[in-house]
Amino acid sequence: MRSTQRSESMHSFFNKYITRNSSLIQFVKQYDNCLGSREQAERESDAADFHTVIPCATKSSIEAQFQEAYTHAKFREVQAQFRGYSVYEVGEQVSSSIFNKFVVTYDSVAVEVKCQCLLFESRGIMCRHALSVLSFEQVSQVSPRYILERWSKKVKRRHIHIKSSHDESLMEPRSKRFDQLVFRSQNICEFASESEELTAILHCAYDNVMAEIEALKAKRKGTSSLSHEEANLESVNELQSPPRIRTRGRPKKRLGSKLEK
Repeated sequence: MRSTQRSESMHSFFNKYITRNSSLIQFVKQYDNCLGSREQAERESDAADFHTVIPCATKSSIEAQFQEAYTHAKFREVQAQFRGYSVYEVGEQVSSSIFNKFVVTYDSVAVEVKCQCLLFESRGIMCRHALSVLSFEQVSQVSPRYILERWSKKVKRRHIHIKSSHDESLMEPRSKRFDQLVFRSQNICEFASESEELTAILHCAYDNVMAEIEALKAKRKGTSSLSHEEANLESVNELQSPPRIRTRGRPKKRLGSKLEK
């Protein structure tokens, strides 16, 4: 066979079963295997065409027409033609004499939009030009990639414990100690994260420190409760036995003093 475009596809098909060194008897046997494999693949393809559906990439009724008529293999080729980029030129009236134009590229499959003004790349928010194109394309929701996590209200921000220099006079001692610990631990973590071995050493050190802190807190808790009870007993004794105070001047005689004695 000549090396034409039609025969090349047939060569690639038979190359899975035979080689140039195969004998004629081997070719006859493998030829039957080739036909059986081809028929099985066609049966599976026909079953997939009738029992499964490839979703449309756009809202075009023409694409839905090809989806219903063509096989999956041919519909994928046609669908690739619908997946082209749409380019819009959005105008913006800045003033009575200035009218700017911005090029917006829109991908209907990935629902991606990119504007020439690059507002999203610089400030992390979508510009009015891109939003107008999405509205024109009747897109109900934007892709999650345009909702940056760092601006989400669900993110727990740890920097709220760190105060600015303007609040130095109002900063509590606990906040100061927290800032110092965070500063030192950040340097240690950056150094330990260079390897698994250093990370394991730091984890072990954290466990030992936490155990010592818990033991110290428990010891202080027991000591503080005991000292509190002793202080209460001393206050009770002072109330029961108040110290005698000697008055100034000549002591006055009271009636019945001899009888009391």
